[in-house]
Amino acid sequence: MTTGQPGTGKARPIPTGTDAETRSASASGTPAQPDRTSDAVSGKTSAPTAETTAPSAGAVADRPPSSDGGTTGATTSGDPQPSKGGGAKEEPAGDAATGEGDGRKGSAATGGTEGGTATSDSTAKDGSPAKDGTAKDSDTASADKTANADKADKADSTINAGKDGAPAKDDTDGGSEDVPVKGTGAGKGRWWSRGRRAGRTDGQAKPDGDTKTDEAKPDDPDRWEAFASAPEPRPSIVTRAGGAVGRFLIHEWTLATLGALALAVLMTWPTLRYPRYTLPQDYWDPSLQAWQMAWSGHILLAEPARLWQSNTFFPELWSFAFSDTLLGYAPAGMLGSGPEDAVLRYNIMFVLAHALATLGAYALARQLGAGRIGAAVAGVSYAYAPWLLAQAGHLHVLSNGGIPLALAMLARGHGWSLRHGYRPERRHDGWVYAGWLVAAWQLSLGFGIGLPFAYFLACALIVTAVLYYARRLRTGQAVPFGRRLFLADLLGGLFFAGAGLLMAFPFFKVTELHPYAERTIGDISIFSPPASGFVTAPAESRIWGGLHEGARAALPWHPEMTLLPGFVLYALAAGGLFFSVWRLRHRLLLLAGVLVTMAFAMGTRFFDGTFTYVPLFEHLPGWNGLRTPGRLMLWTTLLLGLLAAGAVTALTDRVRELTAQRIPSWPGPWLRTATLLPLLLVAVEGLNTTPHPVVPTQPAAMRSTEGPLLVLPSNQSLDQHVMLWSTSGFPDVVNGGSGFTPRQLDDVRRVSQSFPDQTSVDYLRTLGVRSVVLLRGQVVGTPWEITIDAPVESLGISRQDVGDAVVYRL
Repeated sequence: MTTGQPGTGKARPIPTGTDAETRSASASGTPAQPDRTSDAVSGKTSAPTAETTAPSAGAVADRPPSSDGGTTGATTSGDPQPSKGGGAKEEPAGDAATGEGDGRKGSAATGGTEGGTATSDSTAKDGSPAKDGTAKDSDTASADKTANADKADKADSTINAGKDGAPAKDDTDGGSEDVPVKGTGAGKGRWWSRGRRAGRTDGQAKPDGDTKTDEAKPDDPDRWEAFASAPEPRPSIVTRAGGAVGRFLIHEWTLATLGALALAVLMTWPTLRYPRYTLPQDYWDPSLQAWQMAWSGHILLAEPARLWQSNTFFPELWSFAFSDTLLGYAPAGMLGSGPEDAVLRYNIMFVLAHALATLGAYALARQLGAGRIGAAVAGVSYAYAPWLLAQAGHLHVLSNGGIPLALAMLARGHGWSLRHGYRPERRHDGWVYAGWLVAAWQLSLGFGIGLPFAYFLACALIVTAVLYYARRLRTGQAVPFGRRLFLADLLGGLFFAGAGLLMAFPFFKVTELHPYAERTIGDISIFSPPASGFVTAPAESRIWGGLHEGARAALPWHPEMTLLPGFVLYALAAGGLFFSVWRLRHRLLLLAGVLVTMAFAMGTRFFDGTFTYVPLFEHLPGWNGLRTPGRLMLWTTLLLGLLAAGAVTALTDRVRELTAQRIPSWPGPWLRTATLLPLLLVAVEGLNTTPHPVVPTQPAAMRSTEGPLLVLPSNQSLDQHVMLWSTSGFPDVVNGGSGFTPRQLDDVRRVSQSFPDQTSVDYLRTLGVRSVVLLRGQVVGTPWEITIDAPVESLGISRQDVGDAVVYRL
């Protein structure tokens, strides 16, 4: 065995006499004596004697020989070295737990890596037991200094010490760490092992021979800082905010919303080119609807109780319910004032209605399981179907985006999709509440398309409840639903129903006061389209308008009978019947929905409506107020879009698989780009040539004349302009245009043909009219062309020219 000089790591030879003494002691069979602990002495360790080094023969027989046949030690590098004396072939192994044996364990565990300056049990320089079992003070101090600087070598020494073949005893292993100790004897090995488990300890040599172990010390972290990677810099508030904004901007729904808005601007162009002076399609119904938004916003801020008693059709009651109200756009009506702001507001909402329709149908298709491109096809085909171009002057028909959006939210809240079925783990009552709120908002835009939507929701609830309990009876297990979801449906459904009743009450009052306003089967027959209408495009279609001019001429009322949803959409939907991500039964259900809604959209043209439209007209409350069955084509378009979305999604999935498998993959980008072709074709088919006429300028007299007033001439078309002009201050006016004409307004128009004369003046005074405005630019070809400059002093009224109008004060 070799030992090193303290702090140098250099080995020095072991005297050969030691080996001779060891061999002689082994041969003599002298029994081994237990080690004794003595006080520390200064200087070198005393020379070993035969008495202290000779183990008994029994000890040799009881303990296994060294694994390498000789005495081994550890140098400063931790490698075992043979002793120069050749070693004893049957030398007993040391006991790491008790400190007994030949000292190999002690030198490896306590001094092997530190130059052999401290012995653990009873070994000296050459492996023979130390006389007093103590370490020199100087050696102990050296070991303390080295222990903290060379912990890695300690582990190596421990491993090598374990290789000497000494079995571990008393709950310790033979690979204990270097712990410089003083006076460790056979009775203190167990304590030393427990100290090792607690952590690395440094022994302190005491003059009284006692041994004390310091508390465990953690590794100094400063030693490893040079090897650690640089810490990540903590982002600032600006950086974190920028990251959040960036993640928001690239989110799918952000991109979908921005894409829908951009597409709406392009597809409705030039609506926003001169948004304060022009209106899409014509300036009659859009003028009426621009007034509706302005009135609802104004009166809800000024006098909410007067909402349904509008400033038009004076002195009629419930006049705001004479047509669909667009009440859901009232918040927009609270911004701005006057006709120009009303026109600007209308054009903005016109564009946003298209964007919402695109986004709503996209959301519904995505929720049902379609891919992004397939959902985009459904959204674009739903918002820009060619037949809707004929409805450009009816904002209440174009404002249909709340229908698919509400359905998407309700399906999301109930954890249901067409592709994956019912997934209870995806239920969320918040989406259910949001869906019912959006549905109620959609209903507030008008009953023309809102009433069929309400009945559809009612039927969906009934069918869902029946299927739920049928499945429960069939399986004998309760399908997960939950009280929170049930409560959300209950409260949301009640809110929707309550909003519908509040909206319907004024219309029922109008029907009670004006029973002639109700539709008849004869009225429905006038607007019922034939089957050829489903393949005929309106004149506003850029692609098909000119080609279908002859087909339109054969239709009795082509603005409501050109119902082409798009030939591309037809083709994609037909392909979706055979190649789709939807299950076969779902495809068949969608096809059945398409055929049924087409039959209803034909009104009385499908077997006289005996089994379709007429039962609804006669038995469903409010259905008799719908005069145009063709607008049910909205549901046909949505179902066709879902069929097309299934086909396009299957196509994109297949292309993705092909590009992933192909080697080389160079066609991949081209194939993926080709999947956008259906979307492009659907969008192209929705291009329009919608006219945008300039709105008639408001007469200066309308800004200064007090009401109630009558504007002449008066008829259905001109009165809608008067309604728009009245947004400057909203004076009460007798004029008005809507889906029907009150009889009193008919009487006013008839009597005022002779104005100014005594009969007409007296009649208008009886109604409470204070002023009459006669427009010079509109009197050509009317009776007023002669009487406009007649004297009026004998009638007790005054006359004043204000701009291009004559104002009579009664």
